[in-house]
Amino acid sequence: MSTQDTAAFRGDDKYVASEDLLSTVNIAMALQKPLLVKGEPGTGKTKLAEAVANALGKKLIIWNIKSTTKAQDGLYVYDVVQRLYDSQFGTHGVDDIAHYIKLGKLGEAFTADEQVVLLIDEIDKADIEFPNDLLWELDQMEFNIPETGENIKAKNRPVVIITSNAEKELPDAFLRRCIFHYIEFPKREQMEEIIKVHFDKLDEKLVNQALTAFYVLREMRGIDKKPSTSELIDWIRALSIGGVDPKLLETSFPFAGVLLKKDKDLAALAKAGL
Repeated sequence: MSTQDTAAFRGDDKYVASEDLLSTVNIAMALQKPLLVKGEPGTGKTKLAEAVANALGKKLIIWNIKSTTKAQDGLYVYDVVQRLYDSQFGTHGVDDIAHYIKLGKLGEAFTADEQVVLLIDEIDKADIEFPNDLLWELDQMEFNIPETGENIKAKNRPVVIITSNAEKELPDAFLRRCIFHYIEFPKREQMEEIIKVHFDKLDEKLVNQALTAFYVLREMRGIDKKPSTSELIDWIRALSIGGVDPKLLETSFPFAGVLLKKDKDLAALAKAGL
């Protein structure tokens, strides 16, 4: 396995990151440890992996985790059903088990000829044992395929970024092996920079008033699902398309359904007279 140095991550022109986050990414890469990123939805956890891959000129492999995902899925899958089907019809090569082995996303990252960025997205969606089931593979960067007797070792240690929405606590043994960073929700100044990345031309008065209204809404009592960065961007786009007068935002929230996605949140907004 190659342990070549990875160039430092200094950000990406499409991703606004704090200096603290930039430093943490580089520390994780230098120590060759997975970077575990937490933060509320919409804080750019998934986009971080894309930015790292783009900035370093590396391929991005994404392993999207679901409630039914098992650690084995990321290593390889042995298609027993297809082999049985082929054997019934006398298909040539059915005795070659390797023909029915398909590498998962972790296997793809290990066998890539060049270093890649591997995103394990929303790891907390899986069973609580899922992270522990990956300890050996992420530590040693290798795994075995018993069906063929093959040992898969990483040709180049991937840059591993793991995201979590904190839906459940992760095992201590897993946490000890990661570098951790919590992405705070952007303050207004940083949010202004984020908006500039997404829009070429915008009415400054509209943006300023939208930002003021947005942060007021996030602090409003009774709002269960606070709007995120992506929803703010969509809202500004809707306001711009709709030709909304910025002054209107001082007393109301046009297109509130772009920001709020729950009935009770919209009801709380209406109750507040907005």
